[in-house]
Amino acid sequence: MRTIRNRRLRSLSLLAAAALAATTAATVWGVADAATVRYEAETSPATCAGTIDSNHAGYSGSGFCNSSNAVGAALQFTVNAPSAGTASLAIRYAHGGTDTRSADIAVNGATVQAASAFPATGAWTAWSTKTVSVQLNAGSNTVRLAAATAAGLANIDYLEVTDGAPPQQHGRYQVEELTRGVTVVPSGGGSLVSWRLLGTDPSNIAFNVYRNGTLLNASPLTGATNYLDSGSGAYTVAPVVNGAVGAQVAAEAAFNSSGYRDLPLQRPAGGTTPSGESFTYEANDMSVGDLDGDGRYEYLVKWYPSNAKDNSQSGYTGNTLIDAYELDGTRLWRIDLGRNIRSGAHYTQFQVYDYDSDGRAEIAMKTADATVSGTGQVIGSATADHRNSSGYVLTGPEYLTVFNGQTGAAMDTVTYNPPRGTVSSWGDNYGNRVDRFLAGTAYLDGATPSMIFARGYYTRSVIWAVDWNGTDLTTRWTFDSNSAGGQYAGQGAHSLSIADLNGDGNQDVVYGAMAVGANGQALWNTGFGHGDALHVSDFVPGRAGQEVFMVHESSSQPSSHLNGSNGQILFQTGASGDNGRGVAANVLASNPGAEYWSSNVSGLLNASGANIGSKPASINFLSWWDGDGERELLDGTAITNYPSGTLLSGSGVLSSNGTKATPALSADLFGDWREEVVWRTGDSSALRIYATPHQTNLRIATLMHDVQYRVAIAWQNTAYNQPPHPSFYIGSDVTAYPWPDVHTP
Repeated sequence: MRTIRNRRLRSLSLLAAAALAATTAATVWGVADAATVRYEAETSPATCAGTIDSNHAGYSGSGFCNSSNAVGAALQFTVNAPSAGTASLAIRYAHGGTDTRSADIAVNGATVQAASAFPATGAWTAWSTKTVSVQLNAGSNTVRLAAATAAGLANIDYLEVTDGAPPQQHGRYQVEELTRGVTVVPSGGGSLVSWRLLGTDPSNIAFNVYRNGTLLNASPLTGATNYLDSGSGAYTVAPVVNGAVGAQVAAEAAFNSSGYRDLPLQRPAGGTTPSGESFTYEANDMSVGDLDGDGRYEYLVKWYPSNAKDNSQSGYTGNTLIDAYELDGTRLWRIDLGRNIRSGAHYTQFQVYDYDSDGRAEIAMKTADATVSGTGQVIGSATADHRNSSGYVLTGPEYLTVFNGQTGAAMDTVTYNPPRGTVSSWGDNYGNRVDRFLAGTAYLDGATPSMIFARGYYTRSVIWAVDWNGTDLTTRWTFDSNSAGGQYAGQGAHSLSIADLNGDGNQDVVYGAMAVGANGQALWNTGFGHGDALHVSDFVPGRAGQEVFMVHESSSQPSSHLNGSNGQILFQTGASGDNGRGVAANVLASNPGAEYWSSNVSGLLNASGANIGSKPASINFLSWWDGDGERELLDGTAITNYPSGTLLSGSGVLSSNGTKATPALSADLFGDWREEVVWRTGDSSALRIYATPHQTNLRIATLMHDVQYRVAIAWQNTAYNQPPHPSFYIGSDVTAYPWPDVHTP
């Protein structure tokens, strides 16, 4: 293994403008400002090895290509480009079967994708789009789709060609290029259809909703991105921009009458430790990322052995495993972290994000000798066993590895920073404080994401910022309380948060009671010390910037509310002992801004620290669920309203992390801006995903295109899981919401 090198500077290349034109096709609205040209499958010079049919509704033009059922059955388009360069091909298709149709896609006779998958769309009237990036020559080009199996091609409606060298990117932050994420949830005898408003959409975008190919809305929908239909069927959604109707997109996720859908898991077999203790596995923390670049999330699951330990507890543990799944339960790979990574809440914090701007997410985490990648690669020594008789791992090499999201293959491994060194220098000699790890993702340069890995928070605290360029892991900076000053020791929490604290566009690291800037230098430090819960957002919309709320173990300082830019105290509560839980969120419409409550402090507090009522019984997670601007309470396996009223009781599911009672994941996974909640089933045979059946009239872009919220989903699995917060305030007293300043790779 190699020692990590100094960070190399990277630049984000911006693509220049180009245009496509064709005399046989119409120019329609496309991506950003790029020119998009549509070529109908039924219109010459396109040639279809099959028939031109019109028996399935929802197609464009006068029909679609229904290819022959034979290997090699082909549809060929002739497209024109005024200049050579990159282009995006959007192939609109429908496939009402249950299999996946595959096609070899060739441009000018050269195959660009072999056996490219065209998954089932749910119905022959449900049209979807597959996008491929290619190189075109100046002038005439051929684009050929040839069936790779005897089933033939999916039904092909048209090909849209968008110049892949679009104008200079308008948005600041790189985010995932997500699909529309259409969902259908049974609601009150009808169906709630919901879809994403993307941060890359034009602000004047509207939508049409169709059931079985029939338009449902009298005029394009310009408000919230949901629609309650009294019926049921196959639903599609189409964008409308300046009167031009785009391609219909089929539902990506349908939910059953109980409001959930299951993602089947492959539960690993248990085992026996060297001390003879048997253990089993349960699904634990999760994350999501677009691992294959198709605009849909894959689901990453940490498997937790039943003998997982807190750092303060001795004993052997089973190995920690990380799986990746498609929504249909297809397992992509399994990584086994091995015997030399102890299992417990504080040992493995895994980050899932597209760090190299290639449109596909990677996975990064701490590894050791005998870690096995998703493709069977062994990191370090396959036979080394560094566990001592108490089950702790206090010797042996430590690594950071970045894994390929599609395959689970290890792509680069470097020495972990900082090394453990002398164990006792972290505050004890048996391995409690030395192995307290945190992790996150941050847009430190104000445009692209970096990894954050950290060690220690009771005493010495080290934060390591790392970049991945597709080839090498490199250090951006390291913050170490040993060199920064003793006042920064012991200020960390059991979690961290990431936010742009000073408004410069670059995200900073909130490390408990202190903050470290995007440049690796300390921003502020309250000196209030360690704590168990941390929340950062625009909790007070009447004042500029972000606020920080934290509860502390110090008996003299149980909770504090801070100005995020400089750490100035906005309010602090009096002495009340070790304050183990606390929440900041807007749960009460009658009070402007957020409210604050914690386990050892009486009452529900406002932004001035005044008691304005009784505090919620739940002091845990949060969820936007019922459609208004106030947030609901997520605790254990239930979602409740404040001050009362149960909105959801999960069926056949369990929460995670013992008394912490957290979900496997809470995030805006599909549909409009509201959040889905994911729990494991009682036997860990599946993940059960719940989506709201309630309408909303709030028009908000997907929270996953707010980079503060998106990186919060990445760090949600870290240690004592905390709920995600966006960079902006959401409430019933808000009439318009900020548009994300983003672009896609």
